[in-house]
Amino acid sequence: MTDFAAAQTELKTLRDFLRWTTSRFIEAGLFYGHGNEDAFNEASQLVLSSLHLPVTELPDVFLDARLSKDEKTCLLDLIRKRIEQRIPLPYLTNEAWFAGLPFFVDERVLIPRSPFAELIDSQFQPWLPQPEKVHKVLDLCTGSGCIAIALALAFDAKVDAVDISEDALAVADINIKMHNLENQVSTLASDCWQALEPKQQYDLIVSNPPYVGADEMALLPDEYRHEPASALEAEDNGLALVEKILLRAADYLSHDGLLFVEVGNSDLAVDEKWPEMAFTWLDLDLGGHGIFMLDRAQCLEFQKLYGGD
Repeated sequence: MTDFAAAQTELKTLRDFLRWTTSRFIEAGLFYGHGNEDAFNEASQLVLSSLHLPVTELPDVFLDARLSKDEKTCLLDLIRKRIEQRIPLPYLTNEAWFAGLPFFVDERVLIPRSPFAELIDSQFQPWLPQPEKVHKVLDLCTGSGCIAIALALAFDAKVDAVDISEDALAVADINIKMHNLENQVSTLASDCWQALEPKQQYDLIVSNPPYVGADEMALLPDEYRHEPASALEAEDNGLALVEKILLRAADYLSHDGLLFVEVGNSDLAVDEKWPEMAFTWLDLDLGGHGIFMLDRAQCLEFQKLYGGD
């Protein structure tokens, strides 16, 4: 059991807190899947963020600086929540980073961690040979708006950010305003395609929908229990919403438009469920997996093969 009362008295400097917090995180066996790789980086970000100090390139002069009583109290409260409640760090600091950009997050949205960041940084090349011709983009299941905002900046395009959750869209609006993109990114409440204009055409459609099946959901670490389950889990072995996306994507893609969908560990289930489709699975240099691509002709083929009536 961590003795927080003793820590309040015994810990004096920033260096003390960085060492002690790292040790306590290792001792507690925390899971680091929301932005950091290990206990030291997690502890550093929590301690430095709470003290409003730079997380990167911290001057050595700060390490032996003493913390005030109020600073200790606030910091130890955050450490206690991280250890005892397993609350992910970005929810404690209300900040997460995606594609090199900061975003406000809370428990209304998933914490950004999609491998789409790598693809956005490269403007989806070589699959998208003329990124300068991308003028209209759709981000389905936008959540915090991080993908939509990164897309808007990467392509200088108009982006529609769609989500079924009004709570998520409220967070997305905060981030759109924070990045001064109100004239470029628009949010829309919609159950997948339901509220979209039927004749709207997009040069690029990107989606990171709920895709976790019930079996995988049951095995997730405790930290994931703080994220909205509806943004993680989907029926039909994680593929229910993916199917809705595929069935209508051709109707909203421009002639040369491309669809990119992230399905994570459900990638094998995708190939098994729709064996006649030649999904292009993308190789990612920075880690992550489970993103496929289809062009408009392939999306039309999907409609014919699996659209029923």
